[in-house]
Amino acid sequence: MSKIVFFCIPAHGHTNPTLGVVRELVSRGYEVWYYSYNMMREKIESAGAKFISCDDYDMEAKLCAKDSARIGKDIAFSTKILVDTTLSLDDKVCREMAELKPDCIVADSMALWGKAVAMKLGIPFVSSTTTFAFNRHSAKIMKQGVGDLFRMLFAIPKTAKEIKRLQNKGYPVKSVLDIIGNDENAHTIVYTSPEFQPCSETFSEKFAFVGPSIRPATEQIERTREKLVYISMGTVNNDMMPFYKSCISALENTEYQVIMSVGSQVSLDVFGTLPENISVCSHVDQIAVLEKADVFVSHCGMNSVSESLYFEVPLVMLPQTSEQKGVAERVLQLGAGLKPKKADGTSVLNGINKIISDSSYKKNAAKIAEGFKASSGAKGAADKIIKVCGEKV
Repeated sequence: MSKIVFFCIPAHGHTNPTLGVVRELVSRGYEVWYYSYNMMREKIESAGAKFISCDDYDMEAKLCAKDSARIGKDIAFSTKILVDTTLSLDDKVCREMAELKPDCIVADSMALWGKAVAMKLGIPFVSSTTTFAFNRHSAKIMKQGVGDLFRMLFAIPKTAKEIKRLQNKGYPVKSVLDIIGNDENAHTIVYTSPEFQPCSETFSEKFAFVGPSIRPATEQIERTREKLVYISMGTVNNDMMPFYKSCISALENTEYQVIMSVGSQVSLDVFGTLPENISVCSHVDQIAVLEKADVFVSHCGMNSVSESLYFEVPLVMLPQTSEQKGVAERVLQLGAGLKPKKADGTSVLNGINKIISDSSYKKNAAKIAEGFKASSGAKGAADKIIKVCGEKV
């Protein structure tokens, strides 16, 4: 029986798309081991994989809340955390892979340790990319302001130091672009459609654009008004009480039903008595809400945007990181959402009203959904991995 090993970083947006692929592989009789973090244990094991904890080596978990907020915004700091984790896992992963002798390693594009051990031990490798695939053509989508450009320029000396640490340990990394970019020579699964991926035609045949992995809803959401607005700023940088309260003030006297998911960093008690048309939750079944929503006010994480567009829901977009800004830019290009100049309740309400009144946003979202649903999905991703299993290195 073939053995396949997955590696991933401790992030829901990077883990969730792989779970359908794991289920597909297990259903075909493959043994799957999954290196991840305890917060993901239950969902990984429920997909049928054998879970292996990396928590003792998780550098991000050792950060204070202030430092954690820098992840994804400060490229030099993010690179250091990634390199620290890679080097701390090096001995463990190399030793265990030498013993297990898997037929293939599937590693998230940010889980450098997976790719590195595959190269060291000559194990067939597949990169799992949960954002857009990145090359010099698609990079044009990542439009950056002057401030972003200066921050990247100032970070170069610091990231070079971290890259040197990897090189000294035998990792084949030349620059930070080897971390955030995609290797044209590596087999790669990308969880979006060729139509949504910028410049998909510029990537080699080794890239499989399989579309988003959409799980079934696990809850029932009651629709109480004609139009439903969903607001969520993701699972990481979501401690945004002034923004939430501003949205409540702007939307309380509207005809919209509003469901707001605020995460675990915010206490629900501080909201007090809410307007009749607004509900605030720490967590909701996002799929269940999007099945019935008319507009999604989002931070523009790739998973959230993909899920929204899959259900033909246009977006009011408030991106925070460079990656999220790139996703928002693509949605803008395809006419399936808009981006307010300010992140406040009034601007959000104006955006919602515009999307509701202009049917082109819904039509463009539906067109993107067609491409998603025509993609090969988890089955296509599993086919790609199985094909690589049979290759000689």
